Amino acid sequence: MSEPVRVIREVELVATDPTSGMLRKKAFELPILWAGRVETQPGAISGWHHHDRNETSLYVVSGILRLEFDGGEGYLDAEAGDFIHVPAFTIHRESNPTDEVSVAVIARAGGGIPTVNVEDYLKRS
Repeated sequence: MSEPVRVIREVELVATDPTSGMLRKKAFELPILWAGRVETQPGAISGWHHHDRNETSLYVVSGILRLEFDGGEGYLDAEAGDFIHVPAFTIHRESNPTDEVSVAVIARAGGGIPTVNVEDYLKRS
């Protein structure tokens, strides 16, 4: 039998999967589903990373989340109310170009390693 329906309170979120410039907190993790939230501080730029075989969905709750990714030129900005899809194995980084904290809800499906940090990806900074 699967686990019963439950509520994970904000105070129960656990800091996890560190990537420089971002604070991720996990709500729960199952074999093929990971859920949590991420806060990106004003002016912060995360390290380059990918999420293994996980398809990642982000819902921007507040602020602006800027995304740069391998195979794309420039960047994409998502603001409150927008969704972002990051395909599995896509090397990317997030940043926050504003003066307010960016908050997003994350859901990853597929399993594998939740976050794989990639040091000095393509020697970009």
